[in-house]
Amino acid sequence: MKYKAAIFDMDGTILNTLEDLAASTNAALQKNGLPARTLGDIRKFVGNGIRRLIERAVPPETDGALVGTVFSDFKAHYAVHCADRTKPYGGIPELLKKLKAAGIRTAVVSNKADFAVQTLAEAYFSGLLDAAAGAKDGARIKPAPDAVNAVLAEFGCAPQDAVYIGDSDVDIQTARNAGTDCISVCWGFRSRAFLLENGARQIAETVAELESLLFQENGSRREGRKLRQGGGEGASFPNQN
Repeated sequence: MKYKAAIFDMDGTILNTLEDLAASTNAALQKNGLPARTLGDIRKFVGNGIRRLIERAVPPETDGALVGTVFSDFKAHYAVHCADRTKPYGGIPELLKKLKAAGIRTAVVSNKADFAVQTLAEAYFSGLLDAAAGAKDGARIKPAPDAVNAVLAEFGCAPQDAVYIGDSDVDIQTARNAGTDCISVCWGFRSRAFLLENGARQIAETVAELESLLFQENGSRREGRKLRQGGGEGASFPNQN
């Protein structure tokens, strides 16, 4: 078996959460007399946690206290409305079932607030995930590898026997920092071109392609690792603010 553990990002990877994130962001902005953002804006703003989402969504030079108020209003709204329009990407629940049947441990590690990760994991993937971790106060978020490392320790799995799957540059960096393989998916919030520019070495266009990569034999995996090493030391990874 190629991997012992498959760890997934949530937003843009296994769940299409964009509309609910946009709705809660705009509800918080408008409550505080600030202009709404488009769906395209929100797509660009996600990836570094909901605090950064709000910091990017408010107008430039917004007072810090007001940013905090908008952030609190977002959390209150999203806690109630996080599953209004959210849905799994087609084929993802079936893929998780296949991984479980093959004895591969499955998990979600996300920069989304932990309360939302737990709610959505239970709502859409009950019984299909062995662990789920979101952002918690005082804990480092991705691309820091802390949450991935904690899941691997819980599973008793070495990094070289695991893969991290995500749709962003943050996810590529997270896998690199944790020492796992990485598979990028381009059905989420970032394009294939963007992922390649930010160091992606394995990209799945469809869930079927992702399944094929996950179940490759070990020889194919080694070839993938050689490709990554070829661009590794000189690869450019932009700073995350």
